[in-house]
Amino acid sequence: MTDTTTARDGAGPSGSGGPSSTLRVAVLDRDSGFIQVLSKRLDRLAWEHRVLAGPVPSEAVVSMRLSALIVDLAVLGPQAWEWLERLCGALPELGIVVCTGPSTVAQRVRGLRLGADDWITKPCHPEEVIARVQSVVRRRRRASTRAEAKPLLAGEVEIRSDRFQAFVRGNSLDLTRREFELIELLAGGEGRVLEREEIYSRLWGYTMVRGDRSVDVFVRKLRQKLEKASPRWRYIHTHFGIGYRFAAESLDVDSQIDVPPSVPVGWDARDQGKLARAQQDRELTADAF
Repeated sequence: MTDTTTARDGAGPSGSGGPSSTLRVAVLDRDSGFIQVLSKRLDRLAWEHRVLAGPVPSEAVVSMRLSALIVDLAVLGPQAWEWLERLCGALPELGIVVCTGPSTVAQRVRGLRLGADDWITKPCHPEEVIARVQSVVRRRRRASTRAEAKPLLAGEVEIRSDRFQAFVRGNSLDLTRREFELIELLAGGEGRVLEREEIYSRLWGYTMVRGDRSVDVFVRKLRQKLEKASPRWRYIHTHFGIGYRFAAESLDVDSQIDVPPSVPVGWDARDQGKLARAQQDRELTADAF
């Protein structure tokens, strides 16, 4: 049996900083106090929501077209694990947040491995529950967007968002997750200069503290990997006091170059790449002060 509550039409402002669109959420719980407080908060957010008094068949959950499900596994009794596994298998795109009483590490690990996206221990604040739901929905939307994204090509680099990998001439750049997120963000700017503060907030999720050089450190590491794998191209460009721009520029020189008289005999035009990289290092060092 289900008790359904539908929020106001349209999207309301989310005071928790999450998605602005209306979400459709179901709460499988029997804690009347928890349900009452959470429902009031969901109403203020204009989220569509319903309360489920007990486990329902996977087919019924499919028909609800939910964005996320908040579930207290204690309500399900001995069948909890089987029901959770069956539901996750039938609805891999559904965000599931387990919100239940004290549990063991083994229980939490089992639930997450069966397909739950997050686990919250009661008692908990409704704002935390809402924030966790928003986080789960965001992650799933990003994953869906990545799965549909076409490879991004720049110079010799191919960026595959669906694989969380970047390749140079078919060889993986062996990037860390943060480094991949950085190259994906910079390349997605389509030649636009991204300020350090914007990069930091989008990758780390909060405001950059004055003097923090994390962005510069990761840019340097990413630049080194790109230069090692693709030495004839320059990808990341420094803009003094502002930030960084991603654009593939070839360092190969096919035309005649005017070589200053002071340049030693035997200078190779390809050394232009080395000079460009040295200039990048000077820019980064100067910009740090």
